[in-house]
Parts: sequence; C-alpha cells; structure tokens
Amino acid sequence: TTTHRTTPVQVKGLTDVVSVAASSGTSLALKSDGTVWAWGLNVWGRLGIGSIYPRRTPEQVKVLTSVSAVAVGGHSLALKSDGSVWAWGWNQHGQLCDGTTTDRTTPVQTKAPRGIVAIAAGYMHSLALKSDGAVWAWGWNQEGELGNGTWKGSSTPVRVKELTNVIAIAAGHSHSVALKSDGSVWMWGDSAFRREDGTWGNSWIPIQVEALTSIAAVAGGFGHSLALKSDGTVWAWGSNIYGQLGDGTKDSRGIPVQVNGLTGVVSIAAGDQHSLALKSDGAIWAWGSNSSGALGDGTTESRSSPVEVTGLT
Repeated sequence: TTTHRTTPVQVKGLTDVVSVAASSGTSLALKSDGTVWAWGLNVWGRLGIGSIYPRRTPEQVKVLTSVSAVAVGGHSLALKSDGSVWAWGWNQHGQLCDGTTTDRTTPVQTKAPRGIVAIAAGYMHSLALKSDGAVWAWGWNQEGELGNGTWKGSSTPVRVKELTNVIAIAAGHSHSVALKSDGSVWMWGDSAFRREDGTWGNSWIPIQVEALTSIAAVAGGFGHSLALKSDGTVWAWGSNIYGQLGDGTKDSRGIPVQVNGLTGVVSIAAGDQHSLALKSDGAIWAWGSNSSGALGDGTTESRSSPVEVTGLT
C-alpha cells in the first residue's frame, strides 16, 4: 500500500534478512545469500532495478551478488565480499564514483580502492573505509564533507586527510563522522566546527568531537549525529528542531548531550529528523520527528525523549 503507518507492519516477501538501510522513502535489504532487495521511492533509479518507477513491495537488484553491506542516501551503495564497491541512482555530483556524472538505474562498479570493509552514503557524497583504517570519499564537497582540505567535489575517490585507525564511518546529509580504534569520534563537513562564541561553521578536514570518549558506534542524520558509548548510553549533538537529540528539549547542541533515560543500548540509527536505538532486551526506542509515524508509537506526535516502538520484540 501507500498508507502511512504509525506502528510497524511487516515487509512483504522478505526472509533471511541480515541488514537493512533506508533514506528518504527508499529502503534496501541484504539477505543472507548476498542478494539485495529494494522498494519504495525510485527517483534517479535509486532502487537499482533498471527503471525509475517506485515499488510497493521488494524487488531484487539482480546485478548484485555476494554483497556484504548496503547503504542509501540520495543514491545507493553496496559492498561486495571481494572488497569492491558498487553504486547506483543519482550521480549529478559524482557520488557514484564511476568517473562520470550520469545517473544509473542499475549498479556500476565504483573506482573505490580495493580492500573496503565499510560504506556510508550521504545525500550527495559517499564514504568508504579501507581495511588499513583509512577513509576515502567522493561526490559533492561544497560543505567540506569529503574531508580532503578543499571545497572541490570529486567523481573519483579522495583520501580523507589526517585520519588513521578508523573502525567505523557514518554519513549525514552534508557531514561525515568517523570512529577511531581508541574510541574517539571525528567529524567534518556541515556544522562540524563549533566556534568559541557558540556558533557553528563547516570544516573541510576532520576535527575531534572532544567531549566523546569510549565510543562504540556512530550514526549521522540530516543535521544531527549520534554516538553509542561502550557503557550502553547514547549521546547526540547538532540540530534539534524536532527533538531528535532526545534530551527533552528542542535546543540544538554543539556539544554532545546524553539521550534521556536510555541504557543497555547495543545499536543506533539516525533518520533525517529522528533517531532510533536498539536495546539489549530486543526493544527499539525512537525520538524526534513523527509527522508520518516514523517513531512507531501509534501517534504522529514528535518526541524530544525516547518512546518505545509498539509491537516489536
């Protein structure tokens, strides 16, 4: 259907799923057999099925096999088990990394270096983490989201400056986040730099989010970011218009604040204007914008503190 839902409904026809990704009306699922399935909005061919028409139920992205990870922003990415990266969808700014600016309705292999172990997709840029701990980026760079010290975009990979020993990456709309093996968090792009007077500015090279230590995972939304600490607490910073930071207010924050009342968290995710956390007991909690029922609590009321998603265990 195309009926909005305020509580979870099961996706039709999908079993053996091991990973999912979603952005702006497009959803991807990775099955245990290494195949990728897509549904929803298909602008620019973001579903990878050879057309630009939307799908109400999942359809296989037939070009892809042996996939180990998927990501979707304004375009879609897949990481294969051989370390190669494939991309499809919108390519106006070179975010597909095939050396062109031609949109693709089916996956094409990117020019990313081999040995990639993680991928992330922003709205108009992409990130890839190599096994040696280096981060590579491509696409739009007007906000500095490629982290290479310039404002110039690239349709081929550029290395993010001064970053080593990275173990995880996340891409927001126009910013990028990296987690290093020492538990520190680094950020670049839109509003990455907080000035002494409390205002924000862009940074075209990574800067450390100094308030964060012992971090285990990171996530990026439209204008906010999340970090999961090793003690199971969640921290957030950035835009907070809809309460997506979960601190009980709608005040934007340049310094991370703890999300209210959450402990025992094992995984996090950030949408455009809302946030999700999975707890060790199998429950999911959500906060932020809820105009279309994205929080899954049976209402369309936005929340500035976490509420439990209905019916999921």
